[in-house]
Parts: sequence; structure tokens; C-alpha cells
Amino acid sequence: MRVTVDDGVTLEVEATGSGPGLVLVHGFGGAKEDFALHVRALATTHRVVTFDHRGHGASDGPADLGVYSLDRLAADTVAVADAVGLDTFRLLGHSMGGMVARRVVLAQPDRVEALVLMNTSPGPVPGISVELVEHGARLALEEGMDALKRAQDELDPFGSPAYRRLLVEQPGYKDFQDRKWATLSPYMWAALAMGLATQPDQVDALRHVDTATLVMVGEQDESFLEPSRQAAAALPDGQLVVIANAGHSPQFEAPTEWRETLLAFLDGLDAASREAV
Repeated sequence: MRVTVDDGVTLEVEATGSGPGLVLVHGFGGAKEDFALHVRALATTHRVVTFDHRGHGASDGPADLGVYSLDRLAADTVAVADAVGLDTFRLLGHSMGGMVARRVVLAQPDRVEALVLMNTSPGPVPGISVELVEHGARLALEEGMDALKRAQDELDPFGSPAYRRLLVEQPGYKDFQDRKWATLSPYMWAALAMGLATQPDQVDALRHVDTATLVMVGEQDESFLEPSRQAAAALPDGQLVVIANAGHSPQFEAPTEWRETLLAFLDGLDAASREAV
């Protein structure tokens, strides 16, 4: 389905299954298909909602830097939930999607029944300099996304043995990554990359989030291991799970462990609800 949000941008949305709402929010440069391996299993107990952020996938990608920000993506996420009829929902955010999910729960805590922060951080990504991001933004806008991709492939900022293994061993995985890249708006990349690099650190704000929260991170995702530990420690009802043999995208790199970890968390929520009744 297509959902048009309040500024006229239209987003590509998929919803399937029945039960409590579960909104899955992909990361920077990702797509709703980042969760496709797991939607069927999750949809046996949940109304699963995935969507492409603006500037990604099949959603609109306006040629306007001003329409892209993390707060705007948070508003889009709530708009998608509204469009599919979810007054409250469980919310998972991967990488940048986790930063979006954090903004949603801080702004509208009554809407979020439970939170999953996956391979993300409560502030700017450690180890990525603003100057380097500024250079990437200029490349995207002045020379195009092909030039940016060549530079990014050389740096390989979130590469890991698990990711490189998939590129070699998983048929079609490299093509999938290339297809996602081909959909990206350079205006989105430039604006959101700067937003990611310069956002405020909200770890202290997490101390006031009383929503049950699972923090997941791949053991090889060096940039996000310590931020994940900090987030889990700050959350009053947070738990941390480090997934072995996985990097920045454990839903692909360790799919069975990722799915079992998520389902155990969701099942625990349902068990607690039954006991409360």
C-alpha cells in the first residue's frame, strides 16, 4: 500500500498478519526487505508492518535536503502506524531506524508497547567524523551516488567478517545490496548522513523510558557494541543481547539466533500480559 504523509511524501508500506502491531524500521540505506526473511514467522503472532523510508526503496525521494531529518522519519513512522490502524504498537529499529525509534518512544511513549533497539546508538555513531560525512555529502550531491559508493566501499565503515562472508557465500546478497543502493536519493543521503553525525546524545533521556526494551547487537559490530551497552544500562527495563557471529545486520548474518531472540522477547511480553489479566 501507499501512505501519503502530511507533507505530501508517499511511502511504500506492507502490512501482514494479525495480533499486536509490530513496526519494523530499517536503517540508513536499507529497505523494508531487510526484514523479509522473518516477516512470515513474526506475522503468525503479530500484525507486522514494514515500510521504506523517504528517499529509500519504492518510497518518494524528493530532491530537497529540507525534507529529510531523523525527526521527520520519526513522524513518518507514526503516520504509517496510524495509516494501518495501530493505536499502539511494538517498535523495532535497526541502526538509523533505532535512532528513529528512540525519537518515537521519547516523543510518544504511550504509543509504544515495547521497544527493540538493534545495532544502534543513543547518539552520533562513534568513530565517524563530521568532516568525513561532509565529504560524502558533497560527493553525493556533486558527483553522484556512484562516486559516493566507490568511496564508501573503500572505507567499508561497518564491514565485518560476517558481512563479508555473506557477500561471498549467500547467493544474491550482493545484488540485493546493490539494488537497495540504486534506489537511494542523494539528497536523502546528504541530509541524513549529517543528521546522524551531528545528532545530540540522548543516553540520559533513555533513563526515563519505562517501556520494556530489548537491545540487540552483533558481536562483530565494533562501532555499536559500546553504545548498545550504554543504552541497555540506561534503560530502566532494558536487556542486552549480543548475537554471536554477527555484525551490523544480524537478521541476515545470524538469522536463526536473531529471530529466536526477538520472538523470545515478544513472547515474554505476551506472557506478562496474560499474567496481569
